[in-house]
Amino acid sequence: MSINPVLFKELWQPFRKGKAPLILFIYLLVLGGFTLGFIYLNWRHAPMTFNPSRSQEIFAVLSVAQLILLAFVTPGLTAGTISGERERQTLDVLLITDLSPRGIVISKLVSSCAFTLLLVVATFPLYGMVLMFGGIAPAQLLSMFGFYLVTMYLFASIGMACSAFFKRTGISTITSYGITALLGAGTAFLAVFIREVTRNIYAGINDMTFPVQFLLDINPVFALLRIMGEGPLLGQEANWVIPYWGVYLIFYIGVGTLLLLWSGRRLNPLGKK
Repeated sequence: MSINPVLFKELWQPFRKGKAPLILFIYLLVLGGFTLGFIYLNWRHAPMTFNPSRSQEIFAVLSVAQLILLAFVTPGLTAGTISGERERQTLDVLLITDLSPRGIVISKLVSSCAFTLLLVVATFPLYGMVLMFGGIAPAQLLSMFGFYLVTMYLFASIGMACSAFFKRTGISTITSYGITALLGAGTAFLAVFIREVTRNIYAGINDMTFPVQFLLDINPVFALLRIMGEGPLLGQEANWVIPYWGVYLIFYIGVGTLLLLWSGRRLNPLGKK
């Protein structure tokens, strides 16, 4: 299976048009400005003192802000990859080449994730500034980076699946954003709702039920809080066989892979493998 031609085109085309540097500049401007503004508001009244807990607060704000930006950027980059080819009437040309539909999907996914990875790597100086103040372990930063990679994979797969299903880029983009928001805010709302209902039924029991804990384990915001050292937020955890990060990893990689396989079959009218 050859993916090099499409991959090469998708990797270099944004840089030739100047689109990639502009997105990178805006991304760093928003994230850096938000972080520096938070630092100023926290230390403007006590510029000569330092509290290590403030460094942890900066790390938390920077990490949550980056997660929100990735939730906007990643689906947006992949939601128009296939539908855009349809609108330009170039998809049929790709399908009659030696490239398989699965190869086309993987190539476009890799190129989109590569650019998103570039955005994450470009924020390392901001994290380096937090590490300079102390209060954050390097292992925690590595865990955060792995969390972004796994989350990015599913967000990109959602955009790819929507792009393969819908014929218009606008509808594909809106739907991918909606599914991403459902994964973030929807699972949290449903977990809190089930928690409150079960608390009224089983008064005095503080343990989380398995559905509640599963919804929290696959929620990116709650998983991010757990990486930053926050404990259970809705009661005592149930006795899972695997830890929260294992559930998150299996769910995001499994669902993302299934979406990519489905996207390849969606583009497979001639039965090419």
